[in-house]
Amino acid sequence: MKIPPLVDSMPELSVEELRRYSRHTVIPQISSAGQQRLKGARVVCIGAGGLGSPILMYLAAAGVGTLGIVEFDTVDESNLQRQIIHGQSDIGRSKSESAKRQIGQINPFVEVVTYEVRLDRSNVMEIFKDYDLIIDGTDNFATRYLINDACVLLKKPYVWGSIYRFDGQASVFWAEYGPCYRCLYPEPPPPGMVPSCAEGGVLGVLCATIGSIQTTEAIKVLTGVGEPLIGSLMVYDALDMTFRKIKVRKDPNCPLCSTNPRQTALLPDYEAFCGVLSEAAAEASTGSTITVQELKTKIDAHEDYYLIDVREPSEFDIVRIPTSHLIPKQGFIDGSVLATLPQDKPIILHCKSGVRSAECLAILKSAGFADASHVSGGVVAWAKQIDTSLPVY
Repeated sequence: MKIPPLVDSMPELSVEELRRYSRHTVIPQISSAGQQRLKGARVVCIGAGGLGSPILMYLAAAGVGTLGIVEFDTVDESNLQRQIIHGQSDIGRSKSESAKRQIGQINPFVEVVTYEVRLDRSNVMEIFKDYDLIIDGTDNFATRYLINDACVLLKKPYVWGSIYRFDGQASVFWAEYGPCYRCLYPEPPPPGMVPSCAEGGVLGVLCATIGSIQTTEAIKVLTGVGEPLIGSLMVYDALDMTFRKIKVRKDPNCPLCSTNPRQTALLPDYEAFCGVLSEAAAEASTGSTITVQELKTKIDAHEDYYLIDVREPSEFDIVRIPTSHLIPKQGFIDGSVLATLPQDKPIILHCKSGVRSAECLAILKSAGFADASHVSGGVVAWAKQIDTSLPVY
């Protein structure tokens, strides 16, 4: 779908900027006019991590005049495999400030505004109102729905991307011209069904592929060049090196962007809407959750229990809690392991952070294993609080 340029502001380019952007301005479709629109553009990126890194670096290199960065996290060593805007010396530092410094090295003509906050319904409208376009570098469903809903209400375009292991997706949602994110995904997946990148992993270079697609789409929307991915979903498979474009139509029953919306404001609680834990898991965990300190006491006292690690074998190879037995979550979901579990001793479950183990605990409880519990914080809490010599991934 061909759309007019989003940005009307066209400030003059300095001699230095004309030299810097000469490879853009000689392209007839962009020319000096398009580069001036980029200079006048205001774009905010949510997240300065895997997707945010290439997005911010290429938007800065392209000459987008003002870049906003919404990021509350700090740089961790495990980030460096894919979050290329940060370096070894940035470990422990604010990601937003680390990204701002790198952008200054890439292009000193870009103004960078940082927001060291977690994006939520209390601040999203205030942050977004001053920007032309919102680009998503996050990795959780609650924030994606929040971004989408705010963009629909503010009538702003939303450039979206998603990555997992070897697979990536990208699109442009703009209710003024096509579907919104809720038209594609009306409801979030059931809790625990879709693992995060921290749980399942992601090929580092995949971030560059999807992030560069998002940046390309942002430039097209800002300048009016080409046909952006409005009404289309780009699906990328790195293993097969294939791209597929899937048509996405506006949902006439969309609760937000249809002609008769059922939702006219932001939801009160996006975390609850997307549900980190299912109701069954939350209920099962009540009164059946132990800390890593309590688990350490049981291990030291040589208590008789059966400790199960419900992560994947690749995770188990990285780090494990002593005495644990590996039984991946899928065995609980399909019920194949239930008959093999001991009935004469307490069962303790753990995973990386406590989410998957809580879901497995609910399955065990429903199967009649009354003396079962799970470990809050999982192996990450164990590595940070009990044995700090262990790696955290």
